[in-house]
Amino acid sequence: MFRVLTLEDHIRIPPSRFGEPLEKVAFEELWGSYVGRVERDVGVYVAVFDIEVSRRGVVIFGDGATYNRVRFKALVFTPLVNEVVEGEVVRTEEFGAFVRVGPIEALVHRTQMMEDNVVLYDKQSGAFVGERSRRRLGRGDVVRARVVGVSYVSAGNRDMVRVSLTLRQPMLGKLEWIEEELGGGKKRAQAKAQQKP
Repeated sequence: MFRVLTLEDHIRIPPSRFGEPLEKVAFEELWGSYVGRVERDVGVYVAVFDIEVSRRGVVIFGDGATYNRVRFKALVFTPLVNEVVEGEVVRTEEFGAFVRVGPIEALVHRTQMMEDNVVLYDKQSGAFVGERSRRRLGRGDVVRARVVGVSYVSAGNRDMVRVSLTLRQPMLGKLEWIEEELGGGKKRAQAKAQQKP
């Protein structure tokens, strides 16, 4: 889920940037500090905008920079369990497919791709194939999925978010599969309507 948060912070403006427009410097400093950052209970920062910078800064002893208070809005992506999302398969590995959902790559494990109990991986094409249905899922396919797991992990000096998805439910999966399901339902309804006297 995308959300817009209103935040306040202080930014450091180095002496080398004193002659530049304050709003421009504030935007660049906030963009570098926030965009791409992951915080637990917040999510992934995607963008900053509507920046208001205090004209009065504070100088700290031993540092020639000024510290100015800023108020701004941030667009964040917060993955939620049970949320239905759409994304594109950007890469595949033998164990599953990675789907671009907003600013992150979420994992669909091969056991969660389709209703088939056995899903085979074709290394040559990089696609998964259902043993019974013969449905294929590969790079470039657009899918509708449900978030089944969200975890935040520390990797060195930064946090990362890991998201797992499932496609094994009605009206989930590759968009073409969903259209087939909808088309089949319409045909059955039309056949029933024709049978009634």
